[in-house]
Amino acid sequence: MNSKIFTLLRICAVFLTLTAFSIPAFSQEEHAEGTEKKFEPSEVILEHIADSHSLHIIGHSHLPLPVIVYTDKGLEIFSSARFAHEEEGAHEAEAAGVYKGANYNYKLVNDKVKIVNEAGEVDEAATSKLYDFSITRNVVSMWMSIIFLLLIFLSVASAYKKRQGKAPKGLQSFIEPIIMFVRDDIARPNIGYKYQRFMPLLLTVFFFIWINNLIGLVPFFPGGANLTGNIAVTLVLSVITLFVVNLNGNKHYWQHVFVPADVPGWIWPLWWVIELVGIISKPFALMIRLFANITAGHIIVLSLISLIFVFKSFAIAPVSVAFVVFMDVLELLVAALQAFIFTLLTALFIGTAIEEHHH
Repeated sequence: MNSKIFTLLRICAVFLTLTAFSIPAFSQEEHAEGTEKKFEPSEVILEHIADSHSLHIIGHSHLPLPVIVYTDKGLEIFSSARFAHEEEGAHEAEAAGVYKGANYNYKLVNDKVKIVNEAGEVDEAATSKLYDFSITRNVVSMWMSIIFLLLIFLSVASAYKKRQGKAPKGLQSFIEPIIMFVRDDIARPNIGYKYQRFMPLLLTVFFFIWINNLIGLVPFFPGGANLTGNIAVTLVLSVITLFVVNLNGNKHYWQHVFVPADVPGWIWPLWWVIELVGIISKPFALMIRLFANITAGHIIVLSLISLIFVFKSFAIAPVSVAFVVFMDVLELLVAALQAFIFTLLTALFIGTAIEEHHH
């Protein structure tokens, strides 16, 4: 019993430490006159869950990332540090957070690169021709997760080659049950005997989502990104599912969509509309579910931390931190659960598309 209590206390201590690291990011900025700026929870929360052109290290320390923009006048590459506020001897435009490039003047508006005129006002006509290929925080987070995936699975693959026929050991013994779980509880029951063809996709999707969910729970560098809470990322994952399902659909699948045997011919036009909506709505549901659950979790945690600064009292801190610890533990479960649900539904959709016709 004492051992269990000690283990629980250690877990709580870890989360309290992680929360303490995130607190400086909520500290108040000051106006030029020295007065404290009013704390805006919504502004802070949206800033943390949105993408960014810099990586938050700790406190007020940030690592600038490359800005890569293509306009009608050509390609420009520069550091996001160029958008920094006034520096000694800086140009008047630069002091306002404007970078004077070779072709245009650029400014960050809500963390989006915009082209501005000499007065610092957004030039909508020129901005409409701007294509932003910048390396943002979410891109860096995705690269890190890819590196983790490669390190993990190359190591495990090497262990299987070296220890063929032997019991798993080390990292291999941790990963193998998860792989077996994806195979035996997700792929086989939902896809059938053709499951092996889709195992690489299912394993990649499961571990990619799970690892990025876990990275997003770490409140300090190199974590803190909201990659799986970015709807563009979940959109790409769902589109991949859409293509895999429909490109592998057999003749019985498409016959059911366009030439249903048990449906009167005069209902077919309505049937086609319903089936086509169903084809699109399935991956759409995957996209929204993952995006909404991960984003909601981040918002709740940040809202609880914000209570300390809203009430401007450390008396609320124990309650706030206690709920943050609870939510962080719950988010660990959600991180794995959302990876499981996305993979399970992907396997289910594939299984319905390749299922053989039953008389």
